[in-house]
Amino acid sequence: MSDTLRKAALDYHAFPKPGKLALELTTPAETQEDLSLAYSPGVAEPVREIAKDPENAFKYTAKGNTVAVITDGSAILGLGNLGPLASKPVMEGKSLLFKRFAGIDSVDIEVESDSPEAFIEVAASIANTWGGINLEDIKAPECFQVEKALIERCNVPVFHDDQHGTAIVTVAGLLNALEIQGKSIETAKIVCLGAGAAAHACCSLMITAGAERENITMLDSKGVIYAGRDNLNEYKEEFANDTDARTLDDAIKGADAFLGVSGPNLMSADQLAAMAPNPVVFACSNPDPEISPNLAHTVRDDLIMATGRSDFPNQVNNVLCFPFLFRGTLDVRATAINSEMKLAAVHAIKDLAKEPVPADVVKAYGGVELTFGREYILPKPTDERLLGAVAAAVAQAAIDSDVARLPYPSHYPLKTTADC
Repeated sequence: MSDTLRKAALDYHAFPKPGKLALELTTPAETQEDLSLAYSPGVAEPVREIAKDPENAFKYTAKGNTVAVITDGSAILGLGNLGPLASKPVMEGKSLLFKRFAGIDSVDIEVESDSPEAFIEVAASIANTWGGINLEDIKAPECFQVEKALIERCNVPVFHDDQHGTAIVTVAGLLNALEIQGKSIETAKIVCLGAGAAAHACCSLMITAGAERENITMLDSKGVIYAGRDNLNEYKEEFANDTDARTLDDAIKGADAFLGVSGPNLMSADQLAAMAPNPVVFACSNPDPEISPNLAHTVRDDLIMATGRSDFPNQVNNVLCFPFLFRGTLDVRATAINSEMKLAAVHAIKDLAKEPVPADVVKAYGGVELTFGREYILPKPTDERLLGAVAAAVAQAAIDSDVARLPYPSHYPLKTTADC
């Protein structure tokens, strides 16, 4: 990062006052009567009503429109384990995105814990305060244990965005890219470089979307994950196929699609050249992808490529998903975020990319033509139609899969964040 950009980033977080979030009042608090209703003695009445029926918390408090963003700071962006306090700017940023894109109030919580079990105890004990929990920046494989335990113990939906948000956007883009390339996920040979939380979630959701498990080859730092390999954890074991491939050179030959969720510059020009005709490459390591788009396009002119960066076409960006997924989840008061809801989000995002792009979105991206094709397989984050499309699809999927406690909202479909 340049000195100029570094200073701009620090100033952004320091001024006009430190941080990116503040609380606001939603009711009058000017007169003695206002204060007597807001606190003692008036507050006793909603307390009694909630004690009678916990569902009344949704009627008398902000619970139904709040999400907690919770972390232990063990896997902060691409920076690693820098501790929970250092993760606070990221968690505040996540809360900012919830508010900006979906009108959801969010609070960041950074937990000092010396074990996954301790983290689980803290999160579970305070979970009922909010309408949902977004887990963030927790390293693998502990993140799997944490999410599973909290889903089992909490009465509110729990979602690890580094896993499932990444997976939803990735699979939406992959389906579109394969379609453009004249291929289908049901028959595509897919190579995944990386075996952490995002890789596991992406490949699992690919299978939910129609991919064959035996067509997915996953690699970690030691090479191909194959049946019979020693020292595989249970999550890697799920993708241990019978294969003679041992290296990326072996696995990439004839592959239709490559997903990189690993590290910079781990895919060579020769490996890209060895892929099947009309390949799809998602090089999502940030800030430096597994292979540079500039290099990749000199190697293959039949390529569709996506990265995690905003300065190249086809950015895989979680903000296309998580605010709107939670909007739909909260609006029908879903008890969980299940595979049906995730797949509904995939198809909503996928299908929106095929629609004509509004003029204001085109203008926001410098007037560059945005038409469904090789350089436009995913909507842009500023496309306000995402809110209505994804939230509505998720809400309906929650109803159809019997995890919703409210009917389909009468104010749907949403049009802009102002509708929240």
